[in-house]
Amino acid sequence: MSTLKADTIQSTSGGAATLTKQSAPKLWINLDGTGTIATRGSFNVSSIADEGTGAYQTNLTSSMSDVNYAVTGSAGDAGGASGCWHTTGFNANSYNTSNTTSSFHQQLYYATTTVADVAYVYAALNGDLA
Repeated sequence: MSTLKADTIQSTSGGAATLTKQSAPKLWINLDGTGTIATRGSFNVSSIADEGTGAYQTNLTSSMSDVNYAVTGSAGDAGGASGCWHTTGFNANSYNTSNTTSSFHQQLYYATTTVADVAYVYAALNGDLA
């Protein structure tokens, strides 16, 4: 059996190596969705947009190969709105905001009916990069 040891793996151009056909998430984000929205940390995120109460758009640095990827999301908040949050992979209040290969949308609901801005919004994307 051979052993490969490396401190850094780069692409042939010297940048970060691109994961394709791998099981690792191709994007993750930890977002503060209140007030002026901001990321606390992220991977493969070029920008974010506030689409209204409880609705966020995440734009990818590297696009996906098609729109058939999986968005996994969760959210949480302190106080009276803590508890059961639901996240969808689209903005249900704007029917023209379908996910694309370069962006996806989240709409957050508390107790299935109340839309609200949330302090802790998380998402991960699984699928293949272009």
